[in-house]
Amino acid sequence: MSGDVRKQAEGLAYLSGFGNEHASEAVPGALPVGRNAPQRAPLGLYAEQLSGTAFTEPRAHNRRSWLYRIRPSAAHPEFTRVDNGALRTAPFTEAVPDPNRRRWDPLPAPAPGTDWLAGLWTLGGNGDATQRTGMAVHLYHADSPMTDRVFSDADGELLIVPEAGGLLLRTEFGLLAAAPGEVALIPRGVRFRVELLDETARGYVCENYGAPLRLPDLGPIGANGLANARDFRAPVAAYEDDGAAPRAVEVVNKFCGNLWSATYDHSPLDVVAWHGNHVPYVYDLHRFNVLGTISYDHPDPSIFTVLTSPSDTPGLAGVDFVVFAPRWLVGEDTFRPPYFHRNVMSEYMGLIDGAYDAKAAGFVPGGGSLHNMMSAHGPDRETFDRASAAELVPQRVDDGLAFMFETRWPITVAPQARDAGHLQRGYDEVWLGLERHFPG
Repeated sequence: MSGDVRKQAEGLAYLSGFGNEHASEAVPGALPVGRNAPQRAPLGLYAEQLSGTAFTEPRAHNRRSWLYRIRPSAAHPEFTRVDNGALRTAPFTEAVPDPNRRRWDPLPAPAPGTDWLAGLWTLGGNGDATQRTGMAVHLYHADSPMTDRVFSDADGELLIVPEAGGLLLRTEFGLLAAAPGEVALIPRGVRFRVELLDETARGYVCENYGAPLRLPDLGPIGANGLANARDFRAPVAAYEDDGAAPRAVEVVNKFCGNLWSATYDHSPLDVVAWHGNHVPYVYDLHRFNVLGTISYDHPDPSIFTVLTSPSDTPGLAGVDFVVFAPRWLVGEDTFRPPYFHRNVMSEYMGLIDGAYDAKAAGFVPGGGSLHNMMSAHGPDRETFDRASAAELVPQRVDDGLAFMFETRWPITVAPQARDAGHLQRGYDEVWLGLERHFPG
């Protein structure tokens, strides 16, 4: 870990708001006034638009930013194929989707010298990246920074969920720091490099091939609640410039499921100013405004949705990002842990910290579970027995931080995850011993 990197991360400033038309310049006068593409951009920069949605999508959903950079993105050599490592992409044709419930321990320690990109490991996913539908679940482990290496994903946006070790993300738009308990989003096509704030790092990634993640509609909840827009933080402009001295930088591009590499003679993180709403951001999950019952029962877990990627069917998401943050439980005559259920949606759940209130053991930080559509699941026997007999006084749940990637399609498990050494064998046994109590 570099002390300079941590010091830089701790001193970062941010722009506030989700979906805002932000504007930022690292050098005064770098942003043009009154137009996007003047005949001569200020300070000898190149004007370039980065589109995250089609030009003609409704204004409320349109994502784009204008970048003012030292060299245009078009100035690069040919890309060539490189090995995909443990990264996989939809369509997942190496296996068939199945209804079995699965749970994994955390990824083992990475091999020495593994950076964030090399440490990406695909658990599974659905849809088709070439059709911009569906999602993938990845995990990562790393012990080294990405040195002279930059990554971009043309297939989708990346929601990064650190579980152990903080990250410093150097993007075209500026710098973001994300620690465990926070999430960072890198939009489709944005180039970035990952450095470590600790000796090692581990966490989760949701790759969303579909519509960009947005804040969910609140409906009867009203104007406030859940994730507040002002708590999302975008970077201020910062750039890398090597002057006249050439510098070899590997730029890796994920395109239609494969990794492609080109060696630039400069850093592509050379944006001096920018404005727009297709931007990276970081969000602290502890700021999520949890809503719940103040009478009996408890609402469906959709009430914990932080971000959603809508599909062509209203209310049916390509992917929802859901967080189970610290909260009070006060329901009267109510079984308070998550109830037994079968869901038309598929659920991948991970644990960032502490314990999850539906599983007494076996579900640990850095691990995860998968319950595909209509797969029955719920609390284990120990949790059921304890909750059924508990005194129903107001209870504060603050010893864990769990999340869920929920998707409308079944998740096909990649063979490397199906056969992994850290897959827990015998997961179905957690529900054994749930006894018959019916007197008839």
